[in-house]
Amino acid sequence: MPDWERYLLLTLLGPVFWLQAKYVRRVTPRLPEPPGSRSGVCGSGPLVRVLVVGDSAAAGVGAASQDEALCGQLTQRLGQHRTIEWRLLAANGLNSPGLVQLLENAPSERFDVVVVSMGANDVTSLLSPREWLNWQDRLAHVVDRRFAPRLLVHSAVPPMHAFTAIPQPLRWFAGRWAHEMNRRLSALLVGKESWRTMHWHPHMASDEGLAADGYHPGPRGYALWAQGLSEHILLLSRQFKS
Repeated sequence: MPDWERYLLLTLLGPVFWLQAKYVRRVTPRLPEPPGSRSGVCGSGPLVRVLVVGDSAAAGVGAASQDEALCGQLTQRLGQHRTIEWRLLAANGLNSPGLVQLLENAPSERFDVVVVSMGANDVTSLLSPREWLNWQDRLAHVVDRRFAPRLLVHSAVPPMHAFTAIPQPLRWFAGRWAHEMNRRLSALLVGKESWRTMHWHPHMASDEGLAADGYHPGPRGYALWAQGLSEHILLLSRQFKS
């Protein structure tokens, strides 16, 4: 979706989108971040240090525990092949500027792999794809400076066109906005920096894997996400030396 089309739709349908967004905020249940450890060691084999950062999806909202959330399921899968020393830095409601600030304030520490889950809150705050791309570069710079990973994985903006909590046409519009963010980031990373890569979310039916709020993943959604993400990391981490 080009910029002119996006802003034309905002002009023509803005009042409808505003009313629908207000409705979603009023009726969608606010699920908590799940309990559980946010750091640990698991698995066996060569050591790989993993940091997962981001928004409510990274924090595991929609799961009953961190074991069922993204970080728990990802480290369990990676631990079948490596010794994983892991940490989670995430909070509900974060957008890209907020995540940059969170990481700036976090203790500096060395990790081999950093996974970033970010984008849905940038869509709902109408951060333009061009601005969003700039924020991902700033985020990568902060990650490199403070954590020096050998691999940074940008997990794609989630498929917001499938979020059943959002009514149409707002759901379609949010999905198009998210897709444009992903398209631009994917194009930027092609042949640019080998240490930065992008992982796309698995294709799912419209309501498959969603939590009760129709917005966040549930345990099955996190499992599918973690499976693809673990395969992506294991493939690219073959170059790591213990």
